[in-house]
Amino acid sequence: MATQRLTCAFALVSSLALTIPAHAQSNGPIEPGAGSWKPWIISSGKDFRVPPPPGPAETRHELKALAELIGQNDATTQQQITFWDAGAPSYRWIDLINQRAVAGQSLTPFAQRLYAYVAIAMNDATIATWESKYYYNRARPSEMDHKLPTAVAVPDSPSYPSEHAATAWAAATVLAHLIPAEANAFLAMAEEAGNSRVLAGLQFPSDVDAGAELGRRVAAAVIAKADLDGSADTPSGTRLTGDCKWVGTNPGNFGAQNWHPMLLTSPDQFRPPLPPDCHSAQVTQEVADVKNFPRSPAAFATNYKSFYWQSPEGLNTWVYRYADKWMFEDGVHLNPPRAARVYALIAATQFDAFIASQDGKFTYWYLRPHQLEPAIVPLFPVPNFPSYPSNHSTFSAARSEILAYLFPTRAALARAIGKEAGDSRIWAGIHYQMDNVAGVNLGHSVAAVFIARAQQDGSQ
Repeated sequence: MATQRLTCAFALVSSLALTIPAHAQSNGPIEPGAGSWKPWIISSGKDFRVPPPPGPAETRHELKALAELIGQNDATTQQQITFWDAGAPSYRWIDLINQRAVAGQSLTPFAQRLYAYVAIAMNDATIATWESKYYYNRARPSEMDHKLPTAVAVPDSPSYPSEHAATAWAAATVLAHLIPAEANAFLAMAEEAGNSRVLAGLQFPSDVDAGAELGRRVAAAVIAKADLDGSADTPSGTRLTGDCKWVGTNPGNFGAQNWHPMLLTSPDQFRPPLPPDCHSAQVTQEVADVKNFPRSPAAFATNYKSFYWQSPEGLNTWVYRYADKWMFEDGVHLNPPRAARVYALIAATQFDAFIASQDGKFTYWYLRPHQLEPAIVPLFPVPNFPSYPSNHSTFSAARSEILAYLFPTRAALARAIGKEAGDSRIWAGIHYQMDNVAGVNLGHSVAAVFIARAQQDGSQ
């Protein structure tokens, strides 16, 4: 319906279209140099530059039609505008994945891939969009017609191409590829996201068309990368059995140790050292510590935290929730390139941390504490794969270090959150302390590689 309306013109200006001065909430042009930042997958923003925008005559025609189109806005339209205007263009798409995680909806077999490729696609699409924006420097509609009503604040950046359309089509196209059963729904959302900027009076229809095509081009490059990352290959590896080895069948995540990382030179670049013999004094003491840790109802404080960190929020979404909170507090949500960079850095780090942790697990095949000491009663079902190193400790350490880098004034809090996540696995009775230590060290090593890249990505 929104697409049809973009071709129609109506005479009345809706009272729902709130007029807001151009560039309200602005402190100057938004990231004029972001088009030269280093992307993750595409060669450069310049290589994906869109064709020139329409000329003066067509722009005047678009402007007239736009003023008339806004007059058809109703309450539903205003809700859509408000929805897509919340946060940076990338915010709603990460939030969509977060909501799916919490609701137990499909995130494909591996959530790490979904987050990573969607976030990277949005980041690269944003870089390419910004390169074209400042190359052509097309004025926003309200800059050409100061009487044009706008429903939300006008960003202080060029109009062409649309950042919302580019981001939305990049994200939706990747999502449609990874979750094909819901492809139509994702693509419909992308169309609505782009059109919302026209209906808000912020961009021309031609801005949206160019942004959509750009987003699809970037998505195609990201999908090509994803299809060759090894995740579709038949899982392979040598199963170790015997004393001190994990006992079970069909281990989860098996095969991920063979995936191709984003930045690590190989899955085993930071492989943890050989764990001690399970009959050693060290492991005997660590088993006793796990066994004796209180898990009765009286130990509510650590019990509930253990359950939290095993929940979808604790496994997947917490890092994005904190990033969202801190971006809103700092005003980064008004800066699309920096917001997209935050999401991409978190998600890409998690992707490599996931691969590196599985490399350790399926190299050593170390047994779980309750398999060594049956008297240990974990708080919840133990994940069906080997113990060493701890996935949660690896992921949480890596992500908390990225948060500490991105939000240095909250570094201590970020690291404390990551530490609690790792410690919770011992509280729950599913890991040894050595699993935690090895995971933390591995996570820090992976994060350091990504931080080093971030320090040289041109955004400084």
